[in-house]
Order: sequence, then structure tokens, then C-alpha cells
Amino acid sequence: MAVNLIFKIAAVGILVTILSQVLKHSGREEHAFLISLAGLVLVLTWIVPYIYDLFRTIQSLFAL
Repeated sequence: MAVNLIFKIAAVGILVTILSQVLKHSGREEHAFLISLAGLVLVLTWIVPYIYDLFRTIQSLFAL
């Protein structure tokens, strides 16, 4: 796993946290939830190929 990916995930986490807090304090909880959901989906799209490679490696390791 690249260190660059970890920094991207951390940056998205920080941005989502800041935006969510600002939106919650301004009374827009629904928008804060949508921002959090969008951040989660974005990070999952980055991580899914690595999870796929992990399962493929495990499958080839055990020759299933």
C-alpha cells in the first residue's frame, strides 16, 4: 500500500470532519451527513482495488 494513499485518506478525513462540524453548528445536520457519506464513498473507491488484490493473493496462496 502506498503511503500516498494513507495521506489522501487522512486529508479526506480532516476535510470531512471540519465541514461536518461547520455544517452541524450552522444547523444543517442533513448536509453534514451527506458530506460524511460522500467522504466514505470516496475513500472506499480508493481502497476497494487493494482489498480485491488482497483477496486474490490469499486465494492464490491457498490455491482455491
